[in-house]
Amino acid sequence: MSGHTGKISILLIEDHKDIAEMITFYLEVRGYQLDYAADGITGLHLAVVNSYDAILLDLMLPGLDGLSVCRKLREEARLDTPLLMLTARDTQDDKISGLDAGADDYLVKPFDICELEARLRALVRRGRGAIATDKLHVADLTLDTGTLEVERAGRRLTLTPIAMKILIVLMRAAPRVVSRSELERAVWGDILPDSDTLRSHLYTLRKTIDKPFGRPLLHTIHGAGYRLADADDD
Repeated sequence: MSGHTGKISILLIEDHKDIAEMITFYLEVRGYQLDYAADGITGLHLAVVNSYDAILLDLMLPGLDGLSVCRKLREEARLDTPLLMLTARDTQDDKISGLDAGADDYLVKPFDICELEARLRALVRRGRGAIATDKLHVADLTLDTGTLEVERAGRRLTLTPIAMKILIVLMRAAPRVVSRSELERAVWGDILPDSDTLRSHLYTLRKTIDKPFGRPLLHTIHGAGYRLADADDD
């Protein structure tokens, strides 16, 4: 079970027995502590009643699919546990759906087990990382890095952990343009995602902080990067 034993505690939700056994064996030999569920409902229950350093979640599950599990963890249980989604699907729409539901990272089957561990370690590091506390403001958008509360025009917004990290980087740099490589390095460190992942996270971020409001704050500067600024400041 999970707990403060010094080991990294992982919840694996995967219905494919061979894949689950491979992941469990590989990680346990390396000192991780694993709980396992073969269906979405059991996995959701374990995730809510226990505390984990990270969750490995398969997309296609019996009972309750991975997207639904992810959404319930983020929106209903309000859990911000780092979550790596495993899937056989490799399209941009599927990635956006997974990240939109609240996944932090995405690994397509068949995957290299060493890469899975590397991504898992990166997620755990970011989840445990301390962030200096301050209040950030861009136009009517505010972010408290201590409580991780985001508001725009007085309305509370809910972001995925990776979208939150991207927003913090952009708000701290505002109104400066942040290059794609600079943003990826700040969010993912040395283990960079595939080329679509940043774009997918930016899409979900833009949908949350801009779409419901009158004017956009997140701007793509073609050939240069991204900036967060009020158009009136230009």
